[in-house]
Amino acid sequence: MTPEESYDIIVIGAGPAGSTAAMYAARSGASVLLIDKKKDLGSPIQCGGFLPDYEELGELLPGAELPSTLKDIPSSCVHTTTSIHRFLSPNLEPKEFGVEAYVLDRSRFDKHLAREAAKAGAKLMVSTRADSIEADNVSIRGVMGEFNIQAKVIIGADGPTSMVAKTAGLIDRSDNMGRAVSLEYELTGVDIDRDAVEMYFGRDYAPGGYAWIISEGGDAANIGVGIRQPLCEPGVSTQDYLHRFMYEHPRAAPMLEGSSITAVISGIVPVGGAPPKTVEGNIIICGDAAGHLIATNGGGIPTAMVGGKIAGETAADAVAGKCQLAEYENRWREQMGLEIKTSVYVKKLMDGLMRSDPMMSTAMKMLTPDQMKALQRGRLPEPVKKMLKTLNTGIR
Repeated sequence: MTPEESYDIIVIGAGPAGSTAAMYAARSGASVLLIDKKKDLGSPIQCGGFLPDYEELGELLPGAELPSTLKDIPSSCVHTTTSIHRFLSPNLEPKEFGVEAYVLDRSRFDKHLAREAAKAGAKLMVSTRADSIEADNVSIRGVMGEFNIQAKVIIGADGPTSMVAKTAGLIDRSDNMGRAVSLEYELTGVDIDRDAVEMYFGRDYAPGGYAWIISEGGDAANIGVGIRQPLCEPGVSTQDYLHRFMYEHPRAAPMLEGSSITAVISGIVPVGGAPPKTVEGNIIICGDAAGHLIATNGGGIPTAMVGGKIAGETAADAVAGKCQLAEYENRWREQMGLEIKTSVYVKKLMDGLMRSDPMMSTAMKMLTPDQMKALQRGRLPEPVKKMLKTLNTGIR
């Protein structure tokens, strides 16, 4: 099948943000083309697939209108569920709190969201790349050929290195502290706590971030590290850090001993926050392209989908003459802008502590489980803010 010569809206990128945008735009009556460069949606996988349940998301993003697809998740898209978040300080003291969550099969989940967009009326084209954007013209090429397509609105949901955002001059990713690199292994043959998501801190294993172990049910797990290069040892690669964690960490290594790697997953995580503008002319951006994630934990699925919903609805409203496209800026910031901005501020406070394992361990010991949960969500209770500032002063 070939595309039409023009659409109301073209969405570039069929991840959680893009498919959600396409679904809500099509539901609103707009003609929508959704394209993705991948031959197989959801592959390669680029994140661990951790997603708090609907009630937890309501607490995480209390001002957001959550997409229906965050509530009605097919069981076929879920590896397993977890109920505990456990943090391990550099000196291995644990602290935990309750979080009901899914561990998604991202490949199936991404396909599910794309199918929902198609059911709503969006035209879907995979293995199709957007080469360039000039005004309202998008040049695409893929398995169906090369086409120049007109669009009233273009939605960029094409990830942290977004071509759409760069074309519109909306992002600058030159700040390396605002970009984390993640490397993950899917393993089989592990012996871990299946009810808990474990996050490990320490300069030897995850400088500027954390390492994790997430059950995928049975004897399978996702393990990984998210790090930032400015805080790494010279000459030590992301894989080096992951192997240290897997084979040398005094707590993790025994649980992972004898396991086999079944998949390798990598990606870039934009933890520097949203850019000053996410709208330019007839272009809007959402998801990772717009920094729509909680910087303190790197989680971006729910915020991407909320951003996608707002992008799709606003684009359809603009096409119908109900609002200006620039209204998108106000809408998404009202619903989740404070949470995203605060999480970046919290991350910057934590950056100082991450340079010192003893101070990081001290901070984690002083925090209550509820305070730890608040920080993980990107919140900053005043007593915690004062404590973190005092500790940061002590290591300068």
